[in-house]
Amino acid sequence: MAPRVQGPFVIYSEEFLDVLGEDPCLEELVKTDAHEGPVYVRDQDALFFTTVPRTIGVPLPGWKEVSIRRFDVASGGLSTLREVSNMANGMTLDREGRLLVCEQGTKTARARISRIDLHGDRQETLVDEWFGLTFNSPNDIVVKSDGTVWFTDPSYGFLQGFKDPPLVGDFVYRYDPATGEVTVVADSFNKPNGLAFSPGEEILYINDSAAIQGPGTYYVSLPHHIRAFDVADGRQLTNDRLVAVVTPGIPDGLKTDSAGRVYSSSSTGVKVYDAQGRLLGEILVPGTSNFCFGGPENNRLFILNDTAIWAATLNARGNA
Repeated sequence: MAPRVQGPFVIYSEEFLDVLGEDPCLEELVKTDAHEGPVYVRDQDALFFTTVPRTIGVPLPGWKEVSIRRFDVASGGLSTLREVSNMANGMTLDREGRLLVCEQGTKTARARISRIDLHGDRQETLVDEWFGLTFNSPNDIVVKSDGTVWFTDPSYGFLQGFKDPPLVGDFVYRYDPATGEVTVVADSFNKPNGLAFSPGEEILYINDSAAIQGPGTYYVSLPHHIRAFDVADGRQLTNDRLVAVVTPGIPDGLKTDSAGRVYSSSSTGVKVYDAQGRLLGEILVPGTSNFCFGGPENNRLFILNDTAIWAATLNARGNA
C-alpha cells in the first residue's frame, strides 16, 4: 500500500493499525534537554534519562559532561539524579529494579557499567574491564531474564575527543554477575549501538550507527542498519542477518514490543518494523534520539529528541 499520513503517524502497512489502536495520540510532555538512556520506573511513575553532552561547568576546555535526570510523569516535575555522571549514555533496570548505567568515561575516569540503587541512592561499579583492558564508550544495555547484562561499546568517545585511543575493538559484550565473566559476543560491528531482545529472548537485535563517526559527519556508505542474531544456549550469538537499513539518519534507540515488532529511532521519528524487517509505520518526532516504553499499562512510548520529552499512547505494549 502507498504510505498515508494520519496526524503524526505514517502508515505503511495495515498491520501498523494494530500498533496504533483506535485512539492513538502524541503529545509533548515537557521541553527539556533529553538525549539518551530513557528508563521508565513503574513504582515511581518516573522517567530517568541523560542530557545532551555539554561543555559548561566541566573541569577543562573541550571536556564534556552529561547529567542523569528524572521526570515525574504525573506532576511534570524535573529533578537531577546525578549532575556529573561520567558521560552516562544508555541505561536500563536490572532484575531487582536497580538502574544500570553505561558510563562512557573520560580521559581521566574509566568507562564502566555502574549500578544505582534508586531507593538508597548508592552507586557502585558493576564491570569496568575485559581482561584488564578498559572499555571504549559503553553505549546501550539490556538485561536478560537470567540476570546477564549485554551491552555495546563503540569508540565514539575517542572520535568525539573526550577519550584516549581505544584499547579494544568496537565490541558487544555479555557480563554474568554470578560468575564475573565478561565475554565478547559480537565483533563484526563498526559502531554497535542500540540492542534489544525479542519477547522470548531467542533473538537479539543490534543496530550499527557507523554512518555517523563523529560530530557533523554522515557517511552513507557505512552501516546504518539493524541486524538480528539467534541466541544459542543463552550466551552465544549465531545466524547473523540484516533486518533493516534505517533512513534518514541512523538507528540509535532500539526496542521491541510484546508482539515482537522492532522499533528504531531515525532522524524523522520512531520507525516500526515487523520481526522480518518490513516497515509498518512511523511516529513522527523529528530529531528522535532515543525512546522507551512505559506507563501503567506499558503502552506509552516516551520519546526524546534533545529538546523535549514526548509520549505516544498506543495499543502496542512494550516487551517487559
